[in-house]
Amino acid sequence: MTTALRPGHVHPVQIHFEDLDAMGVVHNARYVLLLERALAGYWAGRGWSFDPSEPHFADLFFVVREFSVTYHAPIAKVGEASVHFWVEHLGTSSLVYGFRVLSPDMSVVHAEGRRVQVKLDPATLRPSPITPALREAVQPLLSPVT
Repeated sequence: MTTALRPGHVHPVQIHFEDLDAMGVVHNARYVLLLERALAGYWAGRGWSFDPSEPHFADLFFVVREFSVTYHAPIAKVGEASVHFWVEHLGTSSLVYGFRVLSPDMSVVHAEGRRVQVKLDPATLRPSPITPALREAVQPLLSPVT
């Protein structure tokens, strides 16, 4: 499996003991959490916090519409992993992240997948357009591959 990097960002995440299942490997459902940890760290580090008291909160009010993961090699210990993510598609009110969970040295692809998100208006819970400010902030993550 190749680990050639596309555009996007690689963010380190911690694997905790509670992420492991009874067999001592990262539980399949925890890969969703690993991506969440990476995305939250990335966006917060750029001033886009998920805190409702922050000015950009309404811009980041997304819900997950679809999530798919393909597993390749189990992670069998606590410690660090790397999550490489990028934006495959930026629509009017949605975006699609592609991602890979990698070993810390990025030589092993543990899992890969995609996550489709829809931006909602926090007051109505109906789809709403992605703001120009967020569109600009997403640009470094956009992949030329569609």
